[in-house]
Amino acid sequence: MDVRGELALLREFGYTHLDLQGSPVAQSRGFAAADAAQPSDRATEQTFDELRTLAHDCTKCRLAGTRTNVVFGVGNPNADLMFIGEAPGRDEDIQGEPFVGRAGQLLTDIVKAMKLTRDDVYIANVIKCRPPENRNPEPDELDACRPFIRRQVELIQPKVIVTLGRFALQSLTEKAYGITAVRGQWLEYNGVKVMPTYHPAYLLRNPAAKKEVWADMKKVMAELGL
Repeated sequence: MDVRGELALLREFGYTHLDLQGSPVAQSRGFAAADAAQPSDRATEQTFDELRTLAHDCTKCRLAGTRTNVVFGVGNPNADLMFIGEAPGRDEDIQGEPFVGRAGQLLTDIVKAMKLTRDDVYIANVIKCRPPENRNPEPDELDACRPFIRRQVELIQPKVIVTLGRFALQSLTEKAYGITAVRGQWLEYNGVKVMPTYHPAYLLRNPAAKKEVWADMKKVMAELGL
């Protein structure tokens, strides 16, 4: 990302002025000539670090006051396959990692059934902080967090995104899709193929729906040549 891109990103996150002296931004690959010559994978890691720092410092919505940890994302930053969920739960808030509770174990099992590991894919949520009592995220909370997930997609450049649940799909695309209406159908976000499916937490309550999700994953596997 060039200087203009760095500034545009910061503006999107609500920054109105910058003190560049000694700041991480001043040392980023967009502002330091020495870093500009770094290998592309190194630069991508630095940009992820910068984005993670912005997320950890974010206070744009009320969830900043109740979170234990910001749950940024985990996995391969160069993954062909990206899973996007809704929001952290209790276990995720404690550990600071997405999908580590019961629903997370089910997602891990799905990934393994696809002959992949969590290290092969990238996993994130559209909301980076846990809503109290695991309530649904509010519209302003989704709006505040949307730049993070969109920038993550831009950095990773996956071939396929699997959205898990209604809020993940609607927040990423800003379209009022109903998950039951579009589940299993290929959609598109900024040129990336999107496969909407049920959230693993829904599968824990409705085990019969696992067959539908596996049918969706087989479409993803075929698309990726797995």
